[in-house]
Amino acid sequence: MEETARDAADRLEARLAAARAQRAALLRSTESLRAARGLSVDDDEHDPEGSTLSLDHAQQRALLASAERTVAELVAARQRLVEGTYGRCEACGGAIPAGRLVALPEARRCVPCLTVRAAR
Repeated sequence: MEETARDAADRLEARLAAARAQRAALLRSTESLRAARGLSVDDDEHDPEGSTLSLDHAQQRALLASAERTVAELVAARQRLVEGTYGRCEACGGAIPAGRLVALPEARRCVPCLTVRAAR
């Protein structure tokens, strides 16, 4: 069964909504950690019982940065769909397989081009 532009748009919108929800949840969590860190007078840097608030905050920031990249990639993919270039490899111009786009709707490159780039 061939995928239509509507199928791709629906999948992109669903993934974008999920990514935005994840980003919002991470923002809330990061704010909570920031507040907890400001209220804490414990010496959490030397607490042998577990991770520190600083480590937790760094992990949250990394997750938030990843979620923001995903949102940006999905918005860019939606724009490619509008422009008619969605599903085309940015490196070679060939078609990106439908299975790859189902798994990763924001994909910009086909697997062979991605492999070549990773090998550099």
